[in-house]
Amino acid sequence: MRAEEKKLLLDVLEACQSIQQHCATRTFEQYIAERWFRRAVEREFEIIGEALHRLERFAPVTAARITSLRRIIDFRNRIIHGYDSVDDVIVWQTAQQHLPLLLSEVKGMLQEESE
Repeated sequence: MRAEEKKLLLDVLEACQSIQQHCATRTFEQYIAERWFRRAVEREFEIIGEALHRLERFAPVTAARITSLRRIIDFRNRIIHGYDSVDDVIVWQTAQQHLPLLLSEVKGMLQEESE
């Protein structure tokens, strides 16, 4: 794995872990009530989507191993370009239900690299 590939995967890993850590101790009601918390989670999703978009261009074979790659990138685009119509329920559900798979896949790829 090339250094740039690894860096992008590490960016995804760190953003996933940040979302999980911050959401683990909070409820959806707290998410809705705290604007800065919502914005921080959205920003981490932006980083995830942008890093995977760059990975897709730089290392398409590696990127293709990510389940729902296109949907993740599209989600990032929606958050950035449709900021005024982001559905908080969808963002929260994505963090709770879909992020664990992405985190697992990225950890697996990085672990393969270190072996």
